Amino acid sequence: MTLSEELTWRGFHAENTFESPSELDKQARNFYFGADPSADSLQVGNLAALMMCRCFVKHGYHATLLVGGATGQIGDPKDTGERDLKPLDEVVRNKHIISGQFRQVLGITDEAVQGGEFAMVDNFDWFKDVRFLDFLRNVGKNFSMTQLLDREFVKSRTGEGGSGISYAEFSYTLMQGYDYWHLFKNHNIDLQLCGADQYGNCVSGVHLINRLEGKKAHVWSLPLVIDKVSGRKFGKSEGNAIWLSKEKTSIFDFYQFWRGASDENLEQFLKFYTELSRTEVENLLAENANNPSARTAGRKLAFEVTKIVHGEVNASLAEQATEFLMSTENTLQEDLRAWLKENLPTVTAGGDMTTADILVVSLGLSNREARELVKANAVKERKVDDLTILKKGKNTFILVENVV
Repeated sequence: MTLSEELTWRGFHAENTFESPSELDKQARNFYFGADPSADSLQVGNLAALMMCRCFVKHGYHATLLVGGATGQIGDPKDTGERDLKPLDEVVRNKHIISGQFRQVLGITDEAVQGGEFAMVDNFDWFKDVRFLDFLRNVGKNFSMTQLLDREFVKSRTGEGGSGISYAEFSYTLMQGYDYWHLFKNHNIDLQLCGADQYGNCVSGVHLINRLEGKKAHVWSLPLVIDKVSGRKFGKSEGNAIWLSKEKTSIFDFYQFWRGASDENLEQFLKFYTELSRTEVENLLAENANNPSARTAGRKLAFEVTKIVHGEVNASLAEQATEFLMSTENTLQEDLRAWLKENLPTVTAGGDMTTADILVVSLGLSNREARELVKANAVKERKVDDLTILKKGKNTFILVENVV
C-alpha cells in the first residue's frame, strides 16, 4: 500500500494543497508538525495527528517537531474567547514534556536524531531575534486584511455577539506562516502536517513562501476526531480529554478508555490509532459484529494504543490487570500488585475507616455521595491477600491496604 493509499484508507485525509494525493508517492519529503505547549501533555485528539505523522515516517519521510516556545506565549486562537497567557516557566516545562511524547509515539530513537531522520526545533529560537519592523515589512505586508478577516475564528470572534479578539491572537496566523517560511529556507521543509482546525493557519506559510521565495510548499491535514456517540471532538476545551501523560490519565484508565470504545467508534479508532493492517482491521470488525460481547476488537485496540503511548510492558500489565480485576482470583503476583498501586487510587485504611470514608479520600466524593453509594450497594468489596479491592461502577477500582 502506497502512502497516499494508506492515508486515504485510514481516513487521514482532509484539506490539502496537492493536486492529487498520489503526489505524495513520488518522493519522500521533509515535513514538520507543530505543537504549542499550552498544556503539560498532549491528549488523544493530538494523538491522531501524531499517528498520521508516524505513517509518513514509515513511508520514508523525515520528521521535524516544532514546539512553539514563541507561539505558545500567545496562544492559538479559539472560536469563543481569548486564551489565558501561560507563565514562561510553564511554557518551558510543557515544551519538554510534549517533545518527549512526540518522540515516544513516533518511535524516534537517539540514533534517528543523530542520523538526521528526526529533528526538534523551537520557534522561540528565531522569534527572539525578529525585529518588529522587519516582521511588518517582510510578513505583514504580504497578507491582505480581507484575507485574514475571512478566517472562521476571526469571524466568530468579531461578528455579532462575538467576544472580540486581541491583536496578539489575531497575529498568530502570521507567526505560524513565518515558522513555515523559516523552516523552508533553513531546513529544506516543504510539507506541513496538521489537524483540519489548523489548516487556515498552515496555508499562511504556503502563501508566504510563494510570495517571498516564488516556490511551492504544501499542507496536508486530517479531520478532527469526533466521538460518533456524543458528536463531540476530543480535547481539553471539551472537558473530555484523555491525556498521554500517565500523571494526568493513569495507564489503567488510558487502557480502559480504548477497551470500552463503542461499536460506532471502533472502525475509526482502529484505523487512526493503530498500525494494524487492513486485513487485521476488517477481521476484527467482522468478529466484533458476530460476537460483540467478546469485545475482541476493543481489547486489541486498547493493547495496541497503550503499547504505542506507554510501551509494550505497560500494555501487557494493563491487560493482565483488567483480566485480574474482572476475575474472582484471590492472590496477586507481586509485579502486578506494584503496577496496580501505581495506577489505581490506593488508600491505607485504619480499623475505624469506613467504605464511605475511603470513597471520599480516594475519589473526592462528598460524604453524602459516598454514603448513598454504599447504601445503594453500588460498591463491591473483594479480599485479595492483605488487600481489599473496592469496585464502583464498571471500571472504577480502589486498592485498600489494611492496617491491623
